[in-house]
Amino acid sequence: MRGDLDPGLSRWLWLVKWILAIPHWIVLAFLWIGFGVVTVVAFVAILVTGRYPRALFDFTVGVLRWSWRVAFYTNAAFGTDRYPPFSLREDPSYPADLEIVHPERLSRGLVLVKWWLLVLPQYLVVGLLVASPWWIWQGQGYQWSVGAGGIVGLLALVGIVVHAVRGSYPPGLFDLIVGFDRWVLRVAAYAALMTDRYPPFVLDAGPREPGEAVAGDQPTVASRPPAAGRHAWTAGPVVALTLGAVLCVAAVPPLVGGVTGLTADSSARDEAGFLTTSPTVVTADGYAVRTAPLLVDLVPDASFSPPAALGQVRVRVAALDASRPVFVGVAPRAAVDRYLAGVASGTLVDRGGNRPGVVEQPGGPPTPAPAEATIWTARSAGPGTQTLTWQPAPGDWSLVVLEPDGRPGIAVAADVAATVPALRTVATVLLVIAGLLVALGATAVTAAVTTAHRRTRTSIAV
Repeated sequence: MRGDLDPGLSRWLWLVKWILAIPHWIVLAFLWIGFGVVTVVAFVAILVTGRYPRALFDFTVGVLRWSWRVAFYTNAAFGTDRYPPFSLREDPSYPADLEIVHPERLSRGLVLVKWWLLVLPQYLVVGLLVASPWWIWQGQGYQWSVGAGGIVGLLALVGIVVHAVRGSYPPGLFDLIVGFDRWVLRVAAYAALMTDRYPPFVLDAGPREPGEAVAGDQPTVASRPPAAGRHAWTAGPVVALTLGAVLCVAAVPPLVGGVTGLTADSSARDEAGFLTTSPTVVTADGYAVRTAPLLVDLVPDASFSPPAALGQVRVRVAALDASRPVFVGVAPRAAVDRYLAGVASGTLVDRGGNRPGVVEQPGGPPTPAPAEATIWTARSAGPGTQTLTWQPAPGDWSLVVLEPDGRPGIAVAADVAATVPALRTVATVLLVIAGLLVALGATAVTAAVTTAHRRTRTSIAV
């Protein structure tokens, strides 16, 4: 791994490099999908044969090389103003480059554990180097989040700001940054199954690998591998492999949805044919709690519209205090807004988990009483568990839980169910779509790998 500081580094270009690099990031987003698929294929190949196929290896090295050049140009070092080439190939003339020796043999046993178990300590180090933890405000509370940056990004920012002020990038700081980048790339190569050599817990600072000599302006690495196969991945195979990988990844959601749908249709229905959610506890201080708008804006008689696909809906609500009655009703949202205007009530908001949040509004009791209001399309009231059955229709609806006895305080457990008569049909369609995507993706990946492998063997023969 090499990263040479550009002696003519601009003081201010770094301010817009993140914009200039957007085309690279877009391409790399797709290439990394291909990288993931290729790594899975390589995992199987290593497990069976003990070898990482050379054509696949050249592709993964190329993606890491491309990523390192873009990172060196931007926030991993800000080490050059030369725009990175759109290429997987080695380029000794560019200030940043990467080469990994293709291993003749790899351990079949290590491939099972090195990428997740053995490398866990290294993941902790790399996480500190490249990721930054944040507390962010979301909804009605702070949540833990992780963003890009980390120690490497912070040090690179300090270095380029010092360069902007003083006109020189601190050489000691630059060497430290590139050393951290080298650590990250070594872990990436090990975790991606490209070597069995465990990454050392050693910071090799500086722009060149230890023991690398320099002849003029060109690096000369004693362990540099032969050039065979380096030009196998031209634009055609790269595009085909990336497209195939994207298609295979795109097949995952419909595959999961189809399998889940068929499983639910065959084993998750109750005696009445309903698919039921887990009970949810809802508490509020006011007289009522309403759901967010339930918008069904479709043709009523369409056989495949959501109302028809959803079928009959059942809502069951029970007060946590068995001595208190409960009222549950469904009505048009506009009518509910008028009815609850000035009423102490709450609106459900999704916070995840089994206990949704409630946004409260101040006010008094509802007038008239819930049972006397004429707005309800379907309703149920009384002590014990109340069951409301409703056939969805086009419109904008709200589901409301109220206290029918005029006392404030909502504390109920509720579940929602639907018959979903179209579930089996939808699941089957999803599985067909997933199968087509996998078939097209596998064909594209196979064609790309075959072409690259043929070119690799031709290059080696020459």
